[in-house]
Amino acid sequence: MPAWEVCFTPGGNCADLIVREIGRAQRQVLVQAYSFTSPTIAQALIAAKRRGVDVQVILDRSQLSERYGSGDFLSHAGIPVLVDDPPGIAHNKVMVIDGEVVITGSFNFTRSAQERNAENLLVLRDQTLAADYMANWERRRAASVPYDRALESRPSNTAPNSPKRALSNLF
Repeated sequence: MPAWEVCFTPGGNCADLIVREIGRAQRQVLVQAYSFTSPTIAQALIAAKRRGVDVQVILDRSQLSERYGSGDFLSHAGIPVLVDDPPGIAHNKVMVIDGEVVITGSFNFTRSAQERNAENLLVLRDQTLAADYMANWERRRAASVPYDRALESRPSNTAPNSPKRALSNLF
């Protein structure tokens, strides 16, 4: 296998590339997602979980109010889903597979990223790089809380429409 693969949309089938890599997972898939509404990718993660793969997901807080988000779907399938709580936006789009493969880029795990947007996706096969991404995933997990739609109504100074967030988005 090549050390890296790249995919661009429009034109490339990045979602299929992600699903293929999830299908190859044998031990673990760690996910960080800003926006996650792709049923195809969610189903691939559930299939991996059913094969005995340890699948864990950290979502941005915005996914609590996402009408078609994958948080509920994944958590009901027994996949631990967390919400990255403290940052203004948890803008990561990352998967780490078996401590060897990193999937990252601008590509959100959404149908829009595949069908409408101009996006990029990298698949990188490097254990040292994967270790760095796993360490970051662990730091974000430590700062996260369990996925629960009740969190949507919890006051937060990082809520999408808060003055603090509005100002921070300007800079």
